[in-house]
Amino acid sequence: MALWKENTAKPTPAPMAPDAARTEPARTETPRFAEPEAFTQSTAATPAPTAAPVRAASREIKESLIAADLTIEGKIQGSGHVRIAGQFKGDVNVEGDLTIEKGAKLTGGVRANKVTIAGELEGNIEGAQRVELLESGVLTGDLKAGSLTVAAGSRMRGQMEFGWDDKATVGKPTNGKTDTSLDS
Repeated sequence: MALWKENTAKPTPAPMAPDAARTEPARTETPRFAEPEAFTQSTAATPAPTAAPVRAASREIKESLIAADLTIEGKIQGSGHVRIAGQFKGDVNVEGDLTIEKGAKLTGGVRANKVTIAGELEGNIEGAQRVELLESGVLTGDLKAGSLTVAAGSRMRGQMEFGWDDKATVGKPTNGKTDTSLDS
């Protein structure tokens, strides 16, 4: 059973003046939900469809939410954004952004691209590109990030490193090996 009206007649272009035909392509009147020609012809004569660039839109990063009335213990790992409005106890390791809402609390280590803290975080932040500590935000733990933005009224207790590139870690172990490439 079809949910649309089949269009068996091919639409004809509207007549145009010769000058207009050079500047604009002809427009046709086609019903919005008309069945494409590829589905009305025999499948034996129809070439196989190719992948469309529409798939790029399906790779849009999704956001997961821990609601204000939830308390969860465990581990969050994966890609996508995470927004915590409730209570979470455990480590968060995401390839995306982490937002801790005002009134929320996260107890555990954090690895994310961007971390925004409006609530409370008890734990260390490692490897973030950017950290924003908002006016109501509280961070109790160490922080290593590319950049740090601190709003007036926010609170932090711990050590922090930000603004350093990877060359600052020369001599420190990376993946079990010591980097001595800049030693003389």
